[in-house]
Amino acid sequence: MKKYLALFLALVMTLALVACGSGNSGATSAPSTDSSTTTTTPAASGSTDAAPAASSGLKVGAILVGDENEGYTYAHIEGIRKAMSAAGLSDSDVVWFYNIPENEECYDKCIEAIQQGCNLVITNSYSHQQFAELAASEHPEVEVVAMTGDTALKSGLPNFHNAFNMTFESRYVSGIVAGMKLKELMDAGTVTDPYIGYVGAFPYAEVVSGYTGFFLGIQSIVPTAHMDVQYTNSWFDLQAEAQTAEALMARGCVIIGQHADSTGAPSAVQSAKDNGATVYSVGYNIDMLSVAPTAALTSSTNDWSVFYTYLFNTAKNGGTISTDWSEGYETGAVAITPLGPEVAAGTAEAVAAAEAAIKAGTLHVFDTKTFTVGGEEVTSALTFDSDGDWTNDTNEGIVDGYYHESEYISAPSFSLRIDGITELN
Repeated sequence: MKKYLALFLALVMTLALVACGSGNSGATSAPSTDSSTTTTTPAASGSTDAAPAASSGLKVGAILVGDENEGYTYAHIEGIRKAMSAAGLSDSDVVWFYNIPENEECYDKCIEAIQQGCNLVITNSYSHQQFAELAASEHPEVEVVAMTGDTALKSGLPNFHNAFNMTFESRYVSGIVAGMKLKELMDAGTVTDPYIGYVGAFPYAEVVSGYTGFFLGIQSIVPTAHMDVQYTNSWFDLQAEAQTAEALMARGCVIIGQHADSTGAPSAVQSAKDNGATVYSVGYNIDMLSVAPTAALTSSTNDWSVFYTYLFNTAKNGGTISTDWSEGYETGAVAITPLGPEVAAGTAEAVAAAEAAIKAGTLHVFDTKTFTVGGEEVTSALTFDSDGDWTNDTNEGIVDGYYHESEYISAPSFSLRIDGITELN
């Protein structure tokens, strides 16, 4: 997947970027940067007399909130493409729907995919979920997966599923990269206040879990670090993300992390650095070196092909798809992107050690010995319950001294606001 990132970033810099809620609802047989594409017929290859590729027996409808111009969706497109190859699916086995907003149009596209013969439908954005669930309830013969969702278990529908990578693991490791740089700057006397900024999309558990993992990775290197989080209230907004990063830097933050989908924040950090500021960036989804060649330290990223390969093979073979699926470093579902040129000495070794410990189960991101809430160690934190009333009355999240993130349902549920982190809005 990573080998395509430079191409993507070049496109980001030259094309008009499409926001998640843009109006295009076209279906097409293959990803295209032309968001006006509406054809539903696979493009011909070679002679018009060529025989069509043999069907795998599986036909997939991929309903996507963005397109190749948006990092989060780009990662899903690449993951699906890689999984198609691994599972033996051809272009004719997948129908693509781009820039589908998080409203009733998503339901319409689910039904359209089913009418086109899809027996597996995927949506890739959290707020697609209610519409995907409705389609699943009306079509029990079709498997429906709402990526990053959290209602499959309580729905009770055997054909409705959620999946989410253990991104909090790679967030923690990217925090180690940031912490190593912060320590280097402090040891040199360049920085005296270990002040971190974080550009968040929304105050959801997904974002809270991620920024907390990032912060704990930093604190494992610089225990005195503190962090401010400011929200954009959008998953993808170049201008808002850049302005938020600028506001955090104006407050004195020397490293800017992000849970937002554009290159806005890293680009703003690079501009500030070019103008003499001591500041660095840790991105998300994609390698940010093309837009922040000296400011980018790394990015936390997902390899969605791990899940999609599992999904396609299981569906093809008539197996039972997990209601909730979540994997991390152990299966290669999460990673960090290549280290930037200005990371601190010893960073690669620190990263390798942390990744090995996570895989071995000797390092738990939300170890309760490493954080407090209100000055106290946390010994109990209830997670989603099994009866679906969301009162969190049955399942203890903290067992054996750490919060078991993404083990009961796949979606992140860690929402404790730990000491050292302030939400500005």
